[in-house]
Amino acid sequence: MTEKSSIAERLARRLKETRKSKGLSLEATSKLSGVSRSMLSQIERGESSPTVATLWSLTRALRVDFAGLLDEGNAEGTIKEIMRANRTPTIDSQGEGCRIRILSPPDQAGTLEVYEIEFSVNGALKSAPHRQGCVEHLTVLEGALSVVTGDEQAKVEQGDTIRYSADRDHEILAKGAAAKALLIVYNS
Repeated sequence: MTEKSSIAERLARRLKETRKSKGLSLEATSKLSGVSRSMLSQIERGESSPTVATLWSLTRALRVDFAGLLDEGNAEGTIKEIMRANRTPTIDSQGEGCRIRILSPPDQAGTLEVYEIEFSVNGALKSAPHRQGCVEHLTVLEGALSVVTGDEQAKVEQGDTIRYSADRDHEILAKGAAAKALLIVYNS
């Protein structure tokens, strides 16, 4: 079997799997994509190789990317990574009395960062201003925290979420008790 025929067979199989996983008939997919029902059927049977324009129309209609149709995994998506607890990177040198677990992938650094922070009693994470327009989203998972940004201060308790500008000096404090939080840093 040649690589070209292997790709065509995989594409035919994945196209059909994807269409069915979304509960779409050939007719419905044809209407959504603008690709004739007969052409779609031929592609799914591996009897016809689609043009780039046809593939584009199909991927848009099925809301998958082209690479998704060639993946060997599940048509709805694949598990990209599992970060086991004992292998998740941590930072212990930032702040006082806090441990930061880095949950976001390295390629997202500077755009969208996700951290789990455990504060010991009176723990504090003080930060210099981030990039202009940066916003932090902090959700308290356990305990209570105080957030200071600029001249403002707010107390947030378990289950609360606070969003605040992080393009100025800011700090997160666990006054009098331990706490745990999820922090999302978004740089627009």
